[in-house]
Amino acid sequence: ILAERVEFLTDTSFKNPVMKFSEETFRTFVISKSIPRNYSFVIMMTALMPQRQCQICRHADEEFRIVANSWRYSPMFSNKLFFGSVDFDECPRIFQQLGINTAPVFLFFSDKAKMKKPEAMDIQMLGFSAETIGRWISEKSDVQIRVIRPPSYSGSLALLILCSLIAALLYMRRNNLDFLYNRTSWALGSLSIVFAMTSGQMWNHIRGPPLMHRSPKGVSYVHGSSGGQLVIETYIIIILNGVIAFGMILMNEAVKGKGDPKKRKSKFVMHSNFLFYLIWLQNIFINQTILLFKETNFC
Repeated sequence: ILAERVEFLTDTSFKNPVMKFSEETFRTFVISKSIPRNYSFVIMMTALMPQRQCQICRHADEEFRIVANSWRYSPMFSNKLFFGSVDFDECPRIFQQLGINTAPVFLFFSDKAKMKKPEAMDIQMLGFSAETIGRWISEKSDVQIRVIRPPSYSGSLALLILCSLIAALLYMRRNNLDFLYNRTSWALGSLSIVFAMTSGQMWNHIRGPPLMHRSPKGVSYVHGSSGGQLVIETYIIIILNGVIAFGMILMNEAVKGKGDPKKRKSKFVMHSNFLFYLIWLQNIFINQTILLFKETNFC
C-alpha cells in the first residue's frame, strides 16, 4: 500500500508540483497513523478564496510554487519530498487539528518516525521568498533545492524605458543643460530616496506585505509584531518625514529670506511652531504604535 501511495504522489507531482489536499486526502497521505511514511511533505496552509482578500497568501503561493517547480524539474528530484497546500475554507478541520489560526503557514512533515509534530517556518523572521523556503527545507531534510525563477523582463523593460526617457530629455535640452546643475532638483531627488529607504519601501519590495490587515476587530494599519510591517505604515512614515522636512526647509528659508527682519523673525517663529506641532504628531503616532505592539504581544 505504501508503494502505491508513493507512486500516486509521484505521478500527481509530475502533473502538478503543488498538490491540493482535501481533508480526506490530507489525512491519508500526510498524517496517516496506520501506514508510516517514507517521504517528507512541505505543506502550505493558506486562504486563497477571494472573499478572504489575503494578498500575502497569494504572494506566498507564488513563491511556494516556484520552489515546488524548481524541485520538480531538478535533476535531483526523487520521491522523498513532495509539496502540497491546504486551504482554510476547504479544510477548516485540518487547521483546527493542527492548531493553526493564521495564514500563510509553511509546515514540514518529516519522514522520520521521531518527528511527530510538523515544524513551522518562522515567516515573520525569515520571510517567505522562494530562496528562503528552499534553504529552510534544506535545513530540515537532506534535500538540496536550487531555486530557479521564471524569467521576468518587466524590470529590464522598465529600466530601458527610463533610460530612453532620460536620453530623450537630454537630447531635447542639449542646448540648455543648466537644469543638471539645479541644486533644488538634486535635493528633491535625494530626499525622495531617503524617504523611501527610511520608511521601509525596500523591505516591502523584498517581503511583499499586504497594504493593510483585516481582522475580526476591524482593519489594522499597523502590524502587530516587531518583525513585520504593512505597506500603509510606510506611507504614513513617508508623509510624516516629508512634512517635517518641509517644515525645516520653511524655517531655513525664513532665516535666509530678504526683507524686514521683524517679518522674517515672525515667519521663523510661525514655521518653528508648525515644525514642533508636526514632531508632536509624529511622537503620538510612534507612542500609539508601541502601545499597540505591547497590547498585541503581551496581553
